[in-house]
Amino acid sequence: TGLPAKQLHRLKPVSGVRIPPSPPDSDPLAPEPAAQRAAEQAAGAGKLREAHLDAAMNGAEARIRRKLEEEIRLIEHELKNELPKELMKARAHGDLSENSEYKYAKERQSYLSARLSQLQKRLANVSLLNLNHLPRDRVGYGSQVRLLDLEKETEVEYKLVTSEEADAAQGLISTTSPIGRALLGRAVGDEVRVQTPGGLKRFEIVSLRTIYDEPELQES
Repeated sequence: TGLPAKQLHRLKPVSGVRIPPSPPDSDPLAPEPAAQRAAEQAAGAGKLREAHLDAAMNGAEARIRRKLEEEIRLIEHELKNELPKELMKARAHGDLSENSEYKYAKERQSYLSARLSQLQKRLANVSLLNLNHLPRDRVGYGSQVRLLDLEKETEVEYKLVTSEEADAAQGLISTTSPIGRALLGRAVGDEVRVQTPGGLKRFEIVSLRTIYDEPELQES
């Protein structure tokens, strides 16, 4: 303007003219908005997958508990109600040393008592099941495994579950069964040997889908 510095300080602002504020100093370490949104979305997706996995694990634990509790209920009913009647009826027949009905009832009572103790211990330990550190690329609980029988050249598919969930007719085999133990920790392409009552069987793992491969646990 050519005005001396002292006069410049005395200049009044022009009416109606708005001087925009100076932009704040930018933080060179602050993430770009797009990168920050992507990070937040990834974190949200990760939390969602964790929630689905927790739900799957909790669902498995609940199914195991229900099955154990149901068997415990049936055994307790037989021990407290049915077997005492059978023993009383058998005693009424006289000489117990030659009484097959009495002998059977006593053996049944002994077996059920042992089984009840086993189930009660199993139920107490259900909450200790470690289902939160399952492998992502190897066979573990919940894995769907397709096998090639190397002798018969036929394929069979199994899903690994707990002993309480096992149902061979439905292709659900226990992780504690001979084939279940042989498969645990194995990967696609591995050859697995299983000793069965019918002899040694050899399988190759053709495909594997772990619990992490379920649709709701997939990366987005």
